[in-house]
Amino acid sequence: MRTHPLKSAAAVHLREHASLYVFVIVLFLMGVIFGAIVVNSLSFSQKQDLYYYLTQFFGQVSKDNLASAHDMFRQSYMHNVKYIALMWVLGISVIGLPIIFVLLFLKGVVVGFTVGFLVSQMSWKGFLLSFVSIMPQNVVVIPLMIVMGVVSISFSLQMVRHQFMKRPHGPVFPLVMRYAAAMALTAVGLLVSSAIEAYVSPSLMKQTVKWVVNIILIII
Repeated sequence: MRTHPLKSAAAVHLREHASLYVFVIVLFLMGVIFGAIVVNSLSFSQKQDLYYYLTQFFGQVSKDNLASAHDMFRQSYMHNVKYIALMWVLGISVIGLPIIFVLLFLKGVVVGFTVGFLVSQMSWKGFLLSFVSIMPQNVVVIPLMIVMGVVSISFSLQMVRHQFMKRPHGPVFPLVMRYAAAMALTAVGLLVSSAIEAYVSPSLMKQTVKWVVNIILIII
């Protein structure tokens, strides 16, 4: 059976960068763990303040007082594209290579802190809310960020070899074009995550918040 060119290219890419993917995934998971640990270092008053804003937000969700889906889609997409584009630019600059690692770590910190805070304050209800509000779009966003991070790091290392090693290398232009194509494909993929965040997650959150409130009322 003939293999599709895209699948073949993806398989080659994964095989050639397997160690880099392992490193980046471990770095991201370390960020998640660190973010969860940071929750425990917050003072009682800080937790109370955050919990107050959280309950206000979920109150707005239950009353359907959120921004329009179109605005949420636009804001989500612009935020994620800017984050990815920053990694892309840092890969070109070469000297920004360490910052790419920092950005991947920080993304893990944000996810770990958000989930950790919800669970620490609301127990199983917080886990359920984080599952419907954070996971759906991040199932798409996180893999795309990891892939873009690996591609940016790989491109930056290739530029270093071109600049400082005396061995003959192929032309740089095809590398730049492939790098630009990776950014374009990632930007298209982010449309999916933004659509989920704008049109799917709010509905899931609304139903979950109502369900949790009903359970609490029954228990009381």
